Amino acid sequence: MNFHARRHYALSRFFLFIGQEDAAIKALRETLKAEPGMVIAHEALAFLHASRGRTGLAIESFEHALGLAPDHADTWFNLGFVLQGADEHEKALVAYGNAVALKPSIDRAWYGMGLALRSLGRLPEAAQALEKAGKLQPMNPHAWYELGMTYYALKRYDKVRETIDYLGGFDPKATRELMRDTPDRADPPKVG
Repeated sequence: MNFHARRHYALSRFFLFIGQEDAAIKALRETLKAEPGMVIAHEALAFLHASRGRTGLAIESFEHALGLAPDHADTWFNLGFVLQGADEHEKALVAYGNAVALKPSIDRAWYGMGLALRSLGRLPEAAQALEKAGKLQPMNPHAWYELGMTYYALKRYDKVRETIDYLGGFDPKATRELMRDTPDRADPPKVG
């Protein structure tokens, strides 16, 4: 165990706790000088860069972490999320695919995959990924809304209606939004 690296990592956590992100970044860089293979420090640095809008640096840090520990499904998801935010949908799709290959129950990666596929115009595959996200997290209104929108883009109005009915059972606000955003559906339900 490298105590110098651990001390700097602990300092980075403290600086984050008191809201001093610049000092936290500096401490993480010192951590990685002392122990370049410390995956958790690369991930923490990636999150800080992402939160500050430094997408390129965030991607670089996540990729470095994955080079050291390629079996971390959550890190693959986080990389996909940042890539998607940078409109790198093909690369995001690969990252999400790696996440679900390692951990099939990671619903947020299926959700991200669905959004990336839809952005790429691959609507049937997007619907399948969003269906999987909805099955894994049945009360996630975002997944169901996006699934309804994907069905709408596919002109599958029967499936839009089913999605509205399902969503209406637990999230009236998201249901109203989906109804508003899919005007070709038939016989909308009454939502309170």
